[in-house]
Amino acid sequence: MAEKKGFIEEFKTFVLRGNVMDMAVGVIIGGAFGAIITSLTEDIISPILGMFGGTNFDELVLDLGGAQLAYGKFITAVINFLIMAFVIFCMVKAINGMMEKAKKPEEEAAPEAPTTKVCPFCCSEINIEATRCPNCTSELPKMKPESQA
Repeated sequence: MAEKKGFIEEFKTFVLRGNVMDMAVGVIIGGAFGAIITSLTEDIISPILGMFGGTNFDELVLDLGGAQLAYGKFITAVINFLIMAFVIFCMVKAINGMMEKAKKPEEEAAPEAPTTKVCPFCCSEINIEATRCPNCTSELPKMKPESQA
């Protein structure tokens, strides 16, 4: 029985992690957004295009001796996909732009402290805290911190 409880606890930990919950919310919102795009295409764009072409895409059907291929609905689905892809592209581009702007001041404000120094004897790059060069084994003079130099 302890094995079953461990599995349930592990599953609960997995489900309640932030990434899984974020993904679930994204899928639900994506589904609702997909319905909006489908309605936009079927109820607004296809009829407007149909006014110029004389027919609504959804009404385009190819009759093959009893079997009907509704290729108009396929065209509508392709239009749905293209609109959805374009909107998602614009959203990702805007979010990346905002993240880039937020990241720049952070990078400029905190320059990284050096982690290496050059051995004065063999000119090889070594750890800044080293007291002896691992390459030439020379004992290194104590260096003053840069803020006191």
